[in-house]
Amino acid sequence: MRIVGVIQARMGSSRLPGKVLRDLGGRSVLGWVVRAVDRSDIVDDLVVATTTEAADDAIVAECERLGVAWHRGPVDDVLTRFVEALESRPCEAVMRFTADCPLLDPEMIRQVALAYGALPGLDYLTTSLVRTLPRGMDVEIVGRDVLEAVGKVATGYHRTHVTSHIYTHPDDFHLLGLSYLPHAADLRVTLDTEDDWQLIATMVAAMGDRCARVRELVAWLRARPEACLINAHVEQKALREA
Repeated sequence: MRIVGVIQARMGSSRLPGKVLRDLGGRSVLGWVVRAVDRSDIVDDLVVATTTEAADDAIVAECERLGVAWHRGPVDDVLTRFVEALESRPCEAVMRFTADCPLLDPEMIRQVALAYGALPGLDYLTTSLVRTLPRGMDVEIVGRDVLEAVGKVATGYHRTHVTSHIYTHPDDFHLLGLSYLPHAADLRVTLDTEDDWQLIATMVAAMGDRCARVRELVAWLRARPEACLINAHVEQKALREA
């Protein structure tokens, strides 16, 4: 099975503009995501899907510096952006990543891909059907044919969230969710606000410029409840707020 990884990235953000190119421990936030996917050693091809807006010229420049392929497409219709990015890339499955999750665990990425490949007939597999991981560490994979089919029928905010049409229509698809213990869904290491940045920057300053395992990150946070309070109040946007 050939897998293409697609990282969605853009400079525009209502809460924290330019967040994906902030310097985090000596490399861009986007660079952290690219490295994590590369280190998983499971993705056959990787492309950053950004937009045609002038501000995202900076994303393209960073992709060139990182040596990763890029594609430019619609701003809000991210699903179309994904489908277009796959046009010249043969594959059977697609792993979706967002450029605001710098602390991804390469081993988690690998496990999700292997689980998907071991179960023929799956349309979609994710770690967030029932959330047990910290927000910002989830991984998902979808069949290419499924993603392309959804691209023809999804409407509204589902086009922004790429895969949400799939997991909100469970009667139409063969879905599987992976759960991990210890339970850590109350933790948040995604980058969406300045307080998120303060926590993630604190973690990187303490743990260094490296890909850490989920268990290590969770243990670090559990041992420092005062750090968790930095962004504990941040509420994730609802799907419809895309």
